[in-house]
Amino acid sequence: MEKQPLLPPPASPSSKYVLVIHGGAGTMSKKNSTEAQLKVYHAGLRAALDTGYKVLKEGGEAMDASIAAVSALEDNILFNSGRGAVFNTAGKNELEASLMLSKPPASHPGIPSSRRGFGLTLLTHIRNPSQLARLLYLTPSAAPHAFLSGSNAESIAEALGMDLVDPSYFFSEARWKEHRRGMGLPDKPYPPGTTPAEEEDDEQEELTSLDMFPTGTVGAVALDIRGCICAVTSTGGKTNKLVGRIGDTPTMSAGYWAEEWETRGWLRKTWNKIRGKGDKMAVGISGTGDGDYFIRQATASTIARRVQLLGESVGTAAQVAIEDLRRDGGLGGVIVLDSNGNVATPLNCEGMYRGLIRDNGVPKTAIFDDEVLE
Repeated sequence: MEKQPLLPPPASPSSKYVLVIHGGAGTMSKKNSTEAQLKVYHAGLRAALDTGYKVLKEGGEAMDASIAAVSALEDNILFNSGRGAVFNTAGKNELEASLMLSKPPASHPGIPSSRRGFGLTLLTHIRNPSQLARLLYLTPSAAPHAFLSGSNAESIAEALGMDLVDPSYFFSEARWKEHRRGMGLPDKPYPPGTTPAEEEDDEQEELTSLDMFPTGTVGAVALDIRGCICAVTSTGGKTNKLVGRIGDTPTMSAGYWAEEWETRGWLRKTWNKIRGKGDKMAVGISGTGDGDYFIRQATASTIARRVQLLGESVGTAAQVAIEDLRRDGGLGGVIVLDSNGNVATPLNCEGMYRGLIRDNGVPKTAIFDDEVLE
């Protein structure tokens, strides 16, 4: 593990910190769900919230809190990322992840503000893709780009000390059956490297699977006491996607975005001063759903532009973007957070796994479109 430098105190001390997460959107059915299924999903969301909250409560950074929350979801086989990633048409797992910050982390002052974030795609040996996105973002000398893919990204990860896993790590019986049935094939044979014991271990997982043929992702957006916002997103992609397909999760401006800007206009600045707000504004966005539509509409950055240039609230801007997706046939949702602690979690489909925790430490979770977090 890298040695972390001491964090400087916030410029204007505040107890305000927020974490909002999602675990995918689009394919769950409230009518067909059971109490047992809902219970395990809510528990998974709360566990991720608690993990990220501990970082923020101790004065940690938005980057580390978001990574902690997403890593917990990547390790949870119920969600389409990391351990629970779906299969492509060839019966393989190709994972994606990204990270973006509104400003460089205080713990790494040497990172230029122009670096912004990092995207990864076509990973097959990385247990926690979100952690690799963080590692490469913080290592410009090893990865000077904004986006890397496949074996070379994994080779750099290994050279930097990250352990690789065998692709069989990502096998689960429920995901495999989704893949095979979606292709019109019998459930067996199972892929090489899986054993009967592993198949039996997944029986409970199949009982609790709520969404079939997932297209979603997992994501977290955090605001720390220094006013930094970080958005982290991770996914296995779409069930039975074409080999080599790249989605919105690693595509900057489509499935993720974070940005800070200076407020312009004397009226807006005066109003901010009256409310005790600063002259800077920041937002972070993570999306989930049918990523091809998010790419076509640059959904994440569009939300930021509406907040910045039109002066819309994050709630209004996010809802407009989600309705634009619906108009073209793109199902999904977003989580959005601004530097004032305002949160929006709109969706245009039946459900989106989502959760929120503020500085009071009370986790709130929701799944279906008629449920609210606040």
